Amino acid sequence: MLQKLSELFSAQRAPAGYRPGVTLGHLQRNLGLASFERVTPTLAQVCLGDGGLQLEITERTESQLLMHLVMTEFVLRVPASREGMARFELHHGGAVRRSGIRCRQRAGDAGLLAELQAGLQADNSLHQALMPLDFKRLRIDLQERQWCVRLEHMGGSEVVNRMPAFRRYIALSGEQRNHLLAALAGLQRVLLIL
Repeated sequence: MLQKLSELFSAQRAPAGYRPGVTLGHLQRNLGLASFERVTPTLAQVCLGDGGLQLEITERTESQLLMHLVMTEFVLRVPASREGMARFELHHGGAVRRSGIRCRQRAGDAGLLAELQAGLQADNSLHQALMPLDFKRLRIDLQERQWCVRLEHMGGSEVVNRMPAFRRYIALSGEQRNHLLAALAGLQRVLLIL
């Protein structure tokens, strides 16, 4: 009986009512990219421009009490010129109005934080793309010789409630789409020179 209860409340179980790939399909229409290629129902690859920006888009769930969220995460991998391990989180500064981009180091060499902050501040077009971007999470990891950027936008996600029963997709607007792609391109530019 304990085994059954454990499986019932396990984090690895998909929530009831979860439809793999549906949210990713909505996002595909919002992005409107010809190079959107489904690898699995919950994973897609996108190549922008002339192969300069390659992204993975993954769909993941987060269970709440009587509801679950389906979020899409944009993953960008950039080769690093250095060996090491570090983890950074970026977020907007300011309680009421956005006053800038703040970078917090969670692990790794403290010298990398200063370099990353300098690179973010030096790239004006990246700053202009990140400020209006409505992201929920933005994490940058350095592992071995590769940077990995994980950006979770507030749009391109779905809220599914069981009581009362409803399902709502939060669309990624055209303006947010442009800021998102510009921010990812800018992050790739900055990380290539670090």
